[in-house]
Amino acid sequence: MSYHNPVLLMEAVNGLSIKSSGIYVDVTFGGGGHSREILNRLGSDGKLFAFDQDEDALANTIDDERFTLINENFRYITQFLKFYGIRKVDGILADFGVSSHQFDVPERGFSTRFDAALDMRMSKKTNISAYEVVNEYSQDELRRVLLDYGDLRNAAALARALVSGRSEKPITTTARLKVVLQKFLPKHREHKILAQIYQAIRIEVNEEIEVIKEFLSQTPQLLNSGGRISVLSYHSLEDRLVKRFIRSGLFEGEPEKDFYGNINVPFKKVGKLIVPSPKEIAINSRARSAKLRVAERL
Repeated sequence: MSYHNPVLLMEAVNGLSIKSSGIYVDVTFGGGGHSREILNRLGSDGKLFAFDQDEDALANTIDDERFTLINENFRYITQFLKFYGIRKVDGILADFGVSSHQFDVPERGFSTRFDAALDMRMSKKTNISAYEVVNEYSQDELRRVLLDYGDLRNAAALARALVSGRSEKPITTTARLKVVLQKFLPKHREHKILAQIYQAIRIEVNEEIEVIKEFLSQTPQLLNSGGRISVLSYHSLEDRLVKRFIRSGLFEGEPEKDFYGNINVPFKKVGKLIVPSPKEIAINSRARSAKLRVAERL
């Protein structure tokens, strides 16, 4: 699994409570680790569909007649499953993390470790790259991105610095981005702050929050009664959306009560929040912020 070391592999797949003849979806295929484990548990008449918008992930496809890999964003899950004649499934697995491959290929621009072009697109079909966000967004828009998606308290000052820096010459590389923001990067916290800045820009480029909302909103209609959803999140924005949706079927506000005070919600929570063990984190440091939540369709 050099492409991507799957996080909470067994726990995430266990959460699906797989039936041998069921139909399942892995919406974040990546290196195929979760998919392979699902296939291990399916019988000859089971089916697995997987999604990945990253063209690089196609090289990891699995030669198995029970398996179909769809090179699209999982925000279109209902549309593409219908294309294959699938209207209901028994389980859906989602891992919202960036793959190790995307971090480890310098030219993708995801990692703070390399100098690369400002890109950060998970798919070449994405309309904008990190370059457009950094060089074309207004100061107010940059402040919003850095505050909302990076949780950076000095987002306003960072946005001003970016606008000032790009007025001298366009910020085209990750190294130039670092130079422009150098005064905000004290040595003892440089990596952490840069990671927050990169995360914020990446989320904006790939519309990650909107994608997660669109995806989750479709799951109640897709899942059979008793079907499971198993979701891995890596930062508080994602996890709050998942937690709230499992609890109420909404992203904000509270569900309406009927005359008797009962609420109609699509899911029931299964078990408690699961996080990686110290042993897994020692083997794969990228697992340290992972949170797994499982729910069952009522």
